[in-house]
Amino acid sequence: MSYLSHIRALNTWDPDHFRPWRLDGQLVGMLRHGFAEHLRRWPQVFLVADEQVQMAHGLNGFEARSQALAAVLGDLVEEGSVGHLHGELYPVTAAERGQALCVIDRAAAPYFGIRAFGQHLNGFVSRPDGLHMWIARRSADRRQFPDKLDNLVAGGLPHALGLGENLAKECREEAGIGPELAARARPVGALSYVRETGKGLKPDTLYCYDLELPLEFEPRCSDGEVQAFYLWPIQRVAQIVRESDEFKPNCSLVVIDFLIRHGLIGPEHAHYLELNHGLRPALGLVFAGLETKS
Repeated sequence: MSYLSHIRALNTWDPDHFRPWRLDGQLVGMLRHGFAEHLRRWPQVFLVADEQVQMAHGLNGFEARSQALAAVLGDLVEEGSVGHLHGELYPVTAAERGQALCVIDRAAAPYFGIRAFGQHLNGFVSRPDGLHMWIARRSADRRQFPDKLDNLVAGGLPHALGLGENLAKECREEAGIGPELAARARPVGALSYVRETGKGLKPDTLYCYDLELPLEFEPRCSDGEVQAFYLWPIQRVAQIVRESDEFKPNCSLVVIDFLIRHGLIGPEHAHYLELNHGLRPALGLVFAGLETKS
């Protein structure tokens, strides 16, 4: 294992396995060929061709598209093609999350290969013996990555909530961080990756935050997602990321970014430039390259 191996693992996919999904001529997602063919069952919603998938003629506007997608997704869950509904709506967008053309349940995001957005917060403490970071361990009953290590606060970013509102909610639910303390979180940039999974494609963007916590702070989880918290020296956190896969994959990227920004991975590192570039592949450019190919 190495820092770089985590970045490479989250940026491994083959464009030949997918075909574009377009709305209003804009590329909003990528569908596995088999899943795209399955969508022929709903000709009133999808126009499926060998080279791309579009929404059916007459399905115009945010509400009409969103309702049509919800109906199809209900059928997909009922027949077992999609395992479950998450209950959060994600934007379907060609660019920024605020430019949504419609919405779809979070559980469907990888099947339709849409851009998904999340927020991750590094909670750290400056102690006399050095910098320490709060780390969470995910509960054993999580559908995704049970028992893996996680950032102190991390969650998806639904369509209906603003960044500040959602971060405050996640801070309260996952770590017992009150609104005044959560408001001190400092935005430090965004990470991205494109990963092929068994379900489909994940072109994800993570808004990242740093929050220096008081020495006396003790996190508490109220939503059942976390089974334990640890306050570890940053050197131990770095070693775990560098030498193992104990962290949930995208959380490793958030830690690597923290280590770079705080000077714990410096320019003398053999892969310093590749690490910096690999944390932020331009999803717009990735998708633009597919436009010229298709």
